[in-house]
Amino acid sequence: MVSNRTLLGIAGFVWMAAGVNILRIGISAAIRVFATAGFWRIVLVIVFAAAIFTGFHFMFSRIVAKHTIRILSYETKQPFWKFFDLKSYLLMIFMMGLGIFLRRSGWLPDFFFAFFYTGLGTALSIAGIRFLIRCIRFVQLRDLS
Repeated sequence: MVSNRTLLGIAGFVWMAAGVNILRIGISAAIRVFATAGFWRIVLVIVFAAAIFTGFHFMFSRIVAKHTIRILSYETKQPFWKFFDLKSYLLMIFMMGLGIFLRRSGWLPDFFFAFFYTGLGTALSIAGIRFLIRCIRFVQLRDLS
């Protein structure tokens, strides 16, 4: 059983780990694309990655806020896995499974993973950082709820 503050920290590290791993895959794909691509293809990867980042960043910002409120609402210590709710675990399992399937299937080119995973990984990493900041500023957040 862990405190609310610890749950925020766990959420931060889990989101950061996922984000860094996905970002690593995206950057690896981008390096392969950039090695053989012309200028405009490189520009497209960067522009598309920024668009993907923007969309996921706004979505993840709402999720971070929602999970923070839920975690802060716990009045007693909780099991460490309560940093996510059931819906979030199911979504995570689906997204990971789909990502692994698509990468291994060979149906999508490196170009897709270069921009999509770079944008997604960056957004996930920043969401993790936001959870960690909330963990560090826990006392101030408690006063807001």
